Amino acid sequence: MPPIDLTGKAAVVTGSGRGLGLAYAHALAAHGASVVVNDIDEAVAEQAVKSITEAGGTAVAEVVPVGTAEAADRLVARAVEEFGRLDVLVTNAGILRDKVLWKMTDDDFDAVVTTHLKGTFTCARAAAVRMREQGGGGTLILVGSPAGQRGNFGQTNYAAAKAGIAAMARTWSMELARAQITVNAIVPVAATAMTETIPAFAPYVEAMRGGAPLPDFLRKGEGFGTPEDCAALVPFLASEAARGITGQAIGIGGDKVALWSHPQEVRAAYANGGWSPEALADAWHTSVGAEPQTVGIPAPKIPEA
Repeated sequence: MPPIDLTGKAAVVTGSGRGLGLAYAHALAAHGASVVVNDIDEAVAEQAVKSITEAGGTAVAEVVPVGTAEAADRLVARAVEEFGRLDVLVTNAGILRDKVLWKMTDDDFDAVVTTHLKGTFTCARAAAVRMREQGGGGTLILVGSPAGQRGNFGQTNYAAAKAGIAAMARTWSMELARAQITVNAIVPVAATAMTETIPAFAPYVEAMRGGAPLPDFLRKGEGFGTPEDCAALVPFLASEAARGITGQAIGIGGDKVALWSHPQEVRAAYANGGWSPEALADAWHTSVGAEPQTVGIPAPKIPEA
């Protein structure tokens, strides 16, 4: 394959002051794209821009919390004002407010859903309007999570938002196909502020911070690595090499890349004339419910010492 070249393309990456978002912004810029960096902290955003420009890339900062239509319009407008167009949107911005259901407040739920789900919706809508007006297609890359694919204890708000993001990617891939705008969800797994406190990962992440490599059981078995390990997927999906890829959920982390399945029926049973509660009770465990689906993110398989 020829080198991935995004020269002439303009991108917006929300929540790109640090962590995964910064890695995505760096990867896009390294392959020639001009990038609007977004964060709620001006100093963090400006430092991110500095790191990109010092590496030879082109970037500007737009400091605004995503969620509202006004914020989305500002981000798209900044790309157009600075670079003349918008070709790529990466919706990475997010926060956590983890609590079990009976302790989660309305504010906990609303804050996470507003940033992740509504922020993805408003930014994607504004980007789609611009991309359709300018013609030539475009790329929407929506950032999901294993929690949205499988559920996760203590993350009602986050899991619900990320599941919704995957559903929006499938829906928008159909709606925007005629405009040649691809839409995919990515499912990254990396050592970030959101994951490095997981007890099973913590000692390995701490060792990595000290310069030690992550072991293969994490990089390959769990698909867990650094934010930079996840970044290659973004310029690939933004490139002409990925023009035929849309409506997918793609996982990446460590040494692993994977395609997630869409929800689908796995087993069915039938009753002439329809089902009664009693018939369901009688048939469930030997037919459609014989192998119930698992939930939650599987615990890491840590090798015995």
